[in-house]
Amino acid sequence: MLKVLLASCKGGSGKTTLATHLAAHYAVDGKNTVLVDADRLGSSRHWCERRAGLASAVLPIDGTKRNWRERLPDGVDRVVIDTAAGITAEEVEELLNFVDAVIVPVLPSPFDLEAVRPFVEQVAGLSRVKRGKVAAGVVGNRLRPWTHASQLALEEMQQFALPLVAQLRDTQGYVVATGLGKSLFDYHSESVRSHQDDWKPLFKWLKKQRP
Repeated sequence: MLKVLLASCKGGSGKTTLATHLAAHYAVDGKNTVLVDADRLGSSRHWCERRAGLASAVLPIDGTKRNWRERLPDGVDRVVIDTAAGITAEEVEELLNFVDAVIVPVLPSPFDLEAVRPFVEQVAGLSRVKRGKVAAGVVGNRLRPWTHASQLALEEMQQFALPLVAQLRDTQGYVVATGLGKSLFDYHSESVRSHQDDWKPLFKWLKKQRP
């Protein structure tokens, strides 16, 4: 069972979009997938409810409940945890005995880079991450690589205390798909395929973290 934690100290980083797309990818690939929603807003759970009629449905679990781990069913292949916005490194540490990998999404704005850098440094300094027991990486999100601003942001992300493991370009397709309880991985058009390719480095990195 591969268990992946999505975390960011800053709201609006695209954390839930990444969590739902990871879960959808695994479900479409035939893996029994659970999406744990630890955010009281419940956005991930609502996405799962909209997806319930699909063959590649994802089981939602309310991660705001203390006993959520006990509710994981037998036979689960993948667990994706969407944490609450504004999580602290100390709160991340409490989950490190359970998860195999931590992903920190970062937007390419100066405000986001400035706000997230200390959080990334704190996560990198956590004992289980520092000792290599749990992998942790940064994902550049909503990038516009044709712009100078995104290029500068990527250069700065590459100097972070955690490795930059993927670069996801911006597209309205994410908004449209998640609103329907779907993901880009539920479609097969040429325009979508190029954005699906953005995820390949992340999937390759996560595959190395399987217990």
